[in-house]
Order: sequence, then structure tokens, then C-alpha cells
Amino acid sequence: MLRIGIVGASGYTGEELARIISSHPGAELTVATSRQFAGKKISEVFPNLRGMVEITLENVALDELAERADLFFTAVPHQTAMDIVPKLLAAGCKVVDLSADFRISDAKVYEEWYQAHSAPEYIAQAVYGLPELNREKIKATSLVANPGCYPTSIILATAPLLKAGLIDATTIIADSKSGTSGAGRAALVGSLFCEVNDGFRAYKVGEHRHTPEIEQELGLLADKPLTISFTPHLLPISRGILSTVYASLKDGVDADQVTAVYEDFYRDEYFVRLCPAGTYPATQYVRGSNFCDIGFKVDSRTGRIVIVSVIDNLVKGAAGQAVQNMNLMCGFPEGLGLGVVPLFP
Repeated sequence: MLRIGIVGASGYTGEELARIISSHPGAELTVATSRQFAGKKISEVFPNLRGMVEITLENVALDELAERADLFFTAVPHQTAMDIVPKLLAAGCKVVDLSADFRISDAKVYEEWYQAHSAPEYIAQAVYGLPELNREKIKATSLVANPGCYPTSIILATAPLLKAGLIDATTIIADSKSGTSGAGRAALVGSLFCEVNDGFRAYKVGEHRHTPEIEQELGLLADKPLTISFTPHLLPISRGILSTVYASLKDGVDADQVTAVYEDFYRDEYFVRLCPAGTYPATQYVRGSNFCDIGFKVDSRTGRIVIVSVIDNLVKGAAGQAVQNMNLMCGFPEGLGLGVVPLFP
């Protein structure tokens, strides 16, 4: 039985990790940390876990922590992870890091968007944890940088077209909307019910920190550096992301070519579901699951393609994808513990 540790188990992502691991037949949660709720059972903090996960949250010293599990999920804020992850790796543990600290391959770019990096030598060891693109590398690494939620939805929407060279990579626009759980569980004015309910707004326009991550991965697919326009919005729902991605098609590309490219690219990908022609995904159809649903339309009038991609930001956008990566790293079937039918309505 694989021993699992969750560092930072009192946030929404930590709860989702505990929920998913509780039904994983090959893994057991042996340690879960929280400074704020140390001494409480996780089911006291998250009553939905009552009777399913009864582990006590602890504030464990790092030197002791590494002895308590074989693989750790570090569900902590950026900057915090870069202090913890190297010590866990040095102790022989495997790590799936859910912060941004090891996602950006260029430390200078990371520091432009975040802050100084105290462990840049570990960036090169990290594999960007999008299984649909990096499956074999994930299997061989001890450190996975779990992707951000917005990047997951945008990269999966766009990857087949960039890989096949069907779009002008300089024309990509990503318009994304997320539920409020994406802001975390902290009590913030901007996330209060009266601030969010019955409203809809853009935020961090032109400056969201997921931008360099998206551009990095799309640039690798296009085999050249690129810049995109990315605007996030806040939806008055608890969970889910819908990204609408626009790009100009290259001359002569038609709908049949686009369809064939998507079907070929995702033919063997269980967690990516393509919508039938003329239909488009919605957040409620992936809620609570690890699926990414994608629909698209070739707009012959404008010469552009419009791709709509949806995920649950806490599952495929965070904890579910992290477990998918864990499965690959540890030799389990990739979908083990993730066979959840989406919760609808």
C-alpha cells in the first residue's frame, strides 16, 4: 500500500485529495498537515469526509514528515512549496507539487511573475504534469509540477491544433471563467457571497500569473515562443472552469481536418471527452470528476476556430490530475481511484 501525505490539507484542494485518496485501492493517507487546524480530525474541518477520512491534522516538522509517507502532495501556496519540496526529495520521497513553484522552466520568468526562487536547481528536475502531453516523462520522475486549473483547460483545448500546425499561433485568445473555489478557502472580501452572487466580472486582466505557464506549454507545442491574450473571469458558482479559446485557422483548413486532428489526438485519452458536432460542454457535466470536455466550431465567416473547454477546477484542475500523476509515477493504472461519474445536476 502506497503511503500518502498531504501537506496543506485544510484547503479545498487538500480536501479533494483526501476525498479521492479515500477510495483509491492502492493508496492510504498516512499524514495530513495543517497549522491552523492541528489536532482536529479532517472530518471536523470538512464534514463531507465524516466516516470516510478520519485522520487527525498535524503540524509536523519536516525531518519527521518525510518518514511518514512515500509520496507527498504539496497543496501549499507558491513560495512555501520551494522550501518544502527539496527536503522531501532529498529524503527519497516522491512529490506532486500543486503550487506554481516548479511549473515555469525558466527561473527568471518565474521571478518576473512571482518572487525570488530559493530552489531553482530543482526546476529542471520537475516534469510538467499534464498526462495527455507528458505521460512517459511523468512515469520516470520523482517531482511533478501539477498544472494550474486555467492552463489545463486552455492547453488541452488548443494542443491538437498547435501540434498539427492548423492555426496561426500568434492569434490565440483565451477567455476563461472560474467558480469561486479557485480563489481558495481563505476569507477574502472578493469571494464573499454578496460580492459574487448575481454578478460576473473579469479580474487580473493582462496580468494573471497563469499566463507564462500557458505560453510556455503552448510554445512547446508550437515549437516556438508565443504570446497569447488571456482574461480570467469570476463566475457565481462554487466550482468549474469554462474556457473559450479563439484562433485564426491557416488558409485551406476546414472543419473535417480539425475534427480528424482532435479525434486522433485524443483517441486514447479517457479523461478528455470530445462533444458531438454541433454541441458544446458545460461545467455541470464534469462537476466532481476528472474529465475535460471539449467542443469546437469552425467559423467559416471569420476564418477562426472557437474551442470551448470545461473542467472541474478542483479535480482535473488540481487534485484529480494530481492523483492521475501519482498513478503514473507509482505504476498504477492511470485512472485508478478517479472513476467518478460527474455530479449532475
